[in-house]
Amino acid sequence: MAMTPRLDQRQSQTLVMTPQLQQAIKLLQLSNLELAEYIERELETNPMIDVDEDDRREPEAADAAAESPPGGEPESLQAVDFESIDPAAATPDATDVDYDNVYSGDGPDATADGPLQASAFADIGGGGFDTLAPSFEETLSEKPSLRDHLIGQLTMEIADPVDRLIGPHLIDMLDEAGYVAGPLQTVAETLNCDIGRIEATLKKLQQFDPPGIFARSLAECLGLQLADRDRLDPCMQTFLDNLDLLAKRDFKGLAKACRTDAEDIADMIAEIKTLDPKPALAFDHGIAQPITPDVLMRPAPGGTWFIELNSESLPKVLVNNQYYARVSRQARSKQEKQYITEKFHSANWLVKSLHQRATTILKVATELVRQQNGFFANGVQYLKPLVLRDIADAIEMHESTVSRVTSNKYIATPRGIYELKYFFTPAIAGTGGHTHSAESVRHRIKSLIDAEPTKKILSDDKIVDILKTEGIDIARRTVAKYRESMNIPSSVQRRRDKSALG
Repeated sequence: MAMTPRLDQRQSQTLVMTPQLQQAIKLLQLSNLELAEYIERELETNPMIDVDEDDRREPEAADAAAESPPGGEPESLQAVDFESIDPAAATPDATDVDYDNVYSGDGPDATADGPLQASAFADIGGGGFDTLAPSFEETLSEKPSLRDHLIGQLTMEIADPVDRLIGPHLIDMLDEAGYVAGPLQTVAETLNCDIGRIEATLKKLQQFDPPGIFARSLAECLGLQLADRDRLDPCMQTFLDNLDLLAKRDFKGLAKACRTDAEDIADMIAEIKTLDPKPALAFDHGIAQPITPDVLMRPAPGGTWFIELNSESLPKVLVNNQYYARVSRQARSKQEKQYITEKFHSANWLVKSLHQRATTILKVATELVRQQNGFFANGVQYLKPLVLRDIADAIEMHESTVSRVTSNKYIATPRGIYELKYFFTPAIAGTGGHTHSAESVRHRIKSLIDAEPTKKILSDDKIVDILKTEGIDIARRTVAKYRESMNIPSSVQRRRDKSALG
């Protein structure tokens, strides 16, 4: 075949990510604080954008998002498709939502897991990432808050969805020294959960950094730190159990209680002095900034839920049509006209992107509440198995869109404030095509063991048989794994322990 130059014409389809579309996608994954920060920067660079601080909108501004500048609007602004980042979902599928009637409880789907009512405000503000260099103040170091430090560990170290729901409650109970200040029963009542489940979660959180955190007493705080150093032997535990003797400087009584001599007591005192009785003091304890939820949820008449976006947490972004009309008439050069048109396009795109963002968050949150209605109505043991695809299929969006929406977005519920992603939990197969939440299975295993008679201890195999009669298809090794995760001994050890107690 001869190698000669030639001119060919080909037709092909490609997915092009415009800067505006990239901004719209990034808007979806930002928290409300990040959005507010970006709005401030946009106000400084785009004269066509305005913020309605008093929520009093000019008639022209109220319709700005629907208007186009002379010469027409770019076609890409007609429909903001957050799914177009995914090649499998490249077909635009923007959906208009009537904010006053989304899942109003009137349709056939309203009674699936509990009817819902949803609403939102159309003038939600927002923004996205940009490439501006950080200011000098933004480069200064800052002490992390204790809450941020612990939430980060909770997200990274704890996979169990129920532990991730209980964790924020326990974190919020810590005092400035890092001790749990308050009864655990309060959390159990809020979540309608067994107190033993709360204590099991607390045990896991006590392994977090700094060592000694989440203790309920000075002795427990010191013990956690010693355990972290692998120095908590029985003699040292006895020493900690008798700290009152140390306070009285009764060294002979302390030596007698520990069954050791004065030299060992002196060594243990020296080791105790190297510990930190207030492990949280190293962290920033300024005024704690409460989490601002993106979605609000409250009971509605008839046993339903009313869900809406928290519009008060964000400024209202408007397009200043009056200013645009004035400066466009005064523009003389081609450069001036091009600059004005570009800024107007950018402002309209931002408002439309924020509207789509609000619609998407509302749809995802509403469907999430619908599918986890059992948890909100009855407690943590009714948490359903749920994955991203379940929500994505229900609202006809891509999984990546749901993933972006559920990260860094919080919902205020009657059972506390949670990040949306906390409600996803793996499933355990059941008979008849039914599935069960992993946590509900753990709760059932614990209930069976707690109720077992002293002379009829349940083996893991027996628990498997019982669960199968209840429609839960589970392997013996899975039962053993769940039992060990709850710090429940084996059947052999439980039999010995109960026999010893008589």
